[in-house]
Amino acid sequence: MEKYGKLVAPGTLKFERLLPGPIDRVWEFLTDAEKRGLWFAAGELEAQQGGEMKLIFNNSILSNPSDPTPEKYNEFGDGFISHATVITYEQNKKLVISWEGIVTFELEEVGDKVKLTLTHEKLKDDKTYKAGVFAGWHTHLDILFDRLSGKDPKGFWSIHMPLEEKYERLLD
Repeated sequence: MEKYGKLVAPGTLKFERLLPGPIDRVWEFLTDAEKRGLWFAAGELEAQQGGEMKLIFNNSILSNPSDPTPEKYNEFGDGFISHATVITYEQNKKLVISWEGIVTFELEEVGDKVKLTLTHEKLKDDKTYKAGVFAGWHTHLDILFDRLSGKDPKGFWSIHMPLEEKYERLLD
């Protein structure tokens, strides 16, 4: 399975990852506020269509020791809050949210592993923006894999910044 995300349409990126199972555990890391906060963004989720999803980001503290925010992203300070709306909530199968476009998380059992397909649609048509989104998801998914594997993740920003440069080259 390819580790890097792909641009599958002009405003759509896609990642596929094989994660340690079981599927209900991976689902918890997508939907439980505390567990999601270990790899992406904390915040409550109303588990129904039209439900609110609060996203409390603080990428600098996703690892121990913390990883300082680069100057380029200082506008986010020590974190920020965003909001999404749940479009689809299918327990242990599919979560679709309206956030910075449309984000879909699909889960599929593959033996004792779980295939996660993440699709982010309706991205702005800006190469620098897309590179940042690619690098962000790539880094968050690496941290999710580490958390599910019982490993301490590397610092978010120390992974993200080189990936952002790589994705910017790939988008040329």
